[in-house]
Amino acid sequence: MKGVILAGGTGSRLYPLTRLMNKHLLPVGKYPMVCYGIDRLRRCGITDILLVISKQSAGLYMDFLGSGASFGVTLTYKIQEAAGGIAEALELAKGFVPSGERFLVLLGDNLFLDDLTPYVDSYLRQPAGTAKVLLKPVNDARRYGVPVFDSQNSAWIAYIEEKPQHPKTGYCVTGIYMYDEAVFDIIRRVSPSNRGELEITDVNNIYAADRKLSYDILKEWWSDAGTFQSLREAGEKLRDALP
Repeated sequence: MKGVILAGGTGSRLYPLTRLMNKHLLPVGKYPMVCYGIDRLRRCGITDILLVISKQSAGLYMDFLGSGASFGVTLTYKIQEAAGGIAEALELAKGFVPSGERFLVLLGDNLFLDDLTPYVDSYLRQPAGTAKVLLKPVNDARRYGVPVFDSQNSAWIAYIEEKPQHPKTGYCVTGIYMYDEAVFDIIRRVSPSNRGELEITDVNNIYAADRKLSYDILKEWWSDAGTFQSLREAGEKLRDALP
């Protein structure tokens, strides 16, 4: 199984720090943010990883991470030329993932402590052409994509509402996704949103409409380190997570 870490984007909520460098290189504890995703993938046995980055700080990524050997992985890099959405960035993994192989996708600003192994094992038992997302209970689901569960079979997600004013559940969809090559055909069916981007929620909702989107729930700490407060909290939580 291969891994894909999406680490592009503008990081506008962390400006002016992101005027200096891409947000996924900002320090969290002792290491740049992106290193924690690499470590989580390695710990569940995924060592062949595609890192999708923006042009900003591309040299810094390569200077610090290199081939990935010092982190026990093999890294491949691709550049997302412009901020066209998560689904557009994901499409760059086509060609990296061999036909018939499944892969795990992390958003680079998702930081967490769970071992991904049981979730991966569960997904590998699913039929081909299905997908899995990982959820987390949150205090204010209005900030996130919120899953609504299938009323006939609660093992599947019926649909995802993006930042609803009145969430139907108290869960958020984290930036941890599992797919096979079918996702690339689905991305081609998605139209740009009002902000001109290909949205990952639209991709996942196509799976959900066909009852092909399963889920698991993270048990330990998780954060999307996209604000100054969450970045500071993540630094405290993860300061000893890597040697």
